[in-house]
Amino acid sequence: MPSELETFPNEYPGREYEIDVECPEFTAVCPKTAQPDFGTIHIRYVPDQKIIELKSLKLYILSYRDRGIFHEHATNAILDDVVSACDPIRCEVVGDFNRRGGIKTTVRAKYEKEKADN
Repeated sequence: MPSELETFPNEYPGREYEIDVECPEFTAVCPKTAQPDFGTIHIRYVPDQKIIELKSLKLYILSYRDRGIFHEHATNAILDDVVSACDPIRCEVVGDFNRRGGIKTTVRAKYEKEKADN
């Protein structure tokens, strides 16, 4: 189970601004071959009430190191966990994985909060 993402209050919740975080040392294990997978995880989000605390994000990303998970599932799981932790207005997670066996994979997963009807 990945470590928990911590948050802190957004002091500017009425202002839409983007936070772009790059995690260049992502590592997981391919569940098919048991070989290590390496990549960069890019997280871009527009916060609402909460912001992800970066040390907890680092520990969260490191918790994937020994986890057997496909690229597609890792990217979507990270998106789900970020959305669950901070309930952003919008979020995109891009998994940019290193070549393995001559194949390069990039996975994009997006979330947008539903607008409340007035």
